[in-house]
Amino acid sequence: MTTQTTIPTANLYDVLDVEPTSTPEQIRAAWRTAVAELDPTDRRFRVYNQAAEVLLDPARRTSYDAELERERGRSDAAEPRRDDRSETGASLLARTHRWSADRVPGWLLVAVAGLTAVVLGFVGVASAHPTDASVRSDTEAAQTAAERAIVPILSYDARALDRSEAQATAVMTSSEQAQYRKLFAVIRQNAPRTATVVRAQYVASGVVRTGTDQVDVLVFVNQRTTNRAHPKVPVVYKSQVTMSMVRVGGQWLVDALHTNSDGS
Repeated sequence: MTTQTTIPTANLYDVLDVEPTSTPEQIRAAWRTAVAELDPTDRRFRVYNQAAEVLLDPARRTSYDAELERERGRSDAAEPRRDDRSETGASLLARTHRWSADRVPGWLLVAVAGLTAVVLGFVGVASAHPTDASVRSDTEAAQTAAERAIVPILSYDARALDRSEAQATAVMTSSEQAQYRKLFAVIRQNAPRTATVVRAQYVASGVVRTGTDQVDVLVFVNQRTTNRAHPKVPVVYKSQVTMSMVRVGGQWLVDALHTNSDGS
């Protein structure tokens, strides 16, 4: 299934205030600093998350860097006409993208990226289906489904493992159910012995990729874990999960997920 990345069109390195040569550790540190004081409903929160999602993925970062080089080449070859009333959103963004970092303050880059993420975040799909007004509502439905699905998927109770597994698999495709049950078999072996209870709490989310009948959603979640070693004060793990949502019979289900966790 073909998908297209949906990312802020301002330079992602400028958005996070890092250099193109920055290491993943430096990028991750910059992202954490940027979102530390932001409310999850703040538009900038989504922009920073989208930038980090691209730059912390080696394959997507390589592709993005290559696109930057191509864009610079196109910029040098020709300058778009400023008085062309038929200028498209994509060409406007390309012109914005050519602003140099020393001429544009960081806050403006974030503001531009936030605006384009909202107004033109679905340009990849819209270009293929320019009159399909349902694209945005479908994507929002997939995002909502991901937010609801993440809690049962990342939660379980050693005292009720059958129920925990059933609640998680109910929001997955059959292929993802098979993968999940392999993992859950290990949990079944260990959770009763350690009396482990994991309760996930949804924090925030953002759409990072959209396509026909598939939407990738980055979800932030806290997992509170108690066990025999920590029976009263839970250990909290802050996770970011990329969830691939697909539409099956009119319902958005989890088809794949990748999790990165940090203990706190």
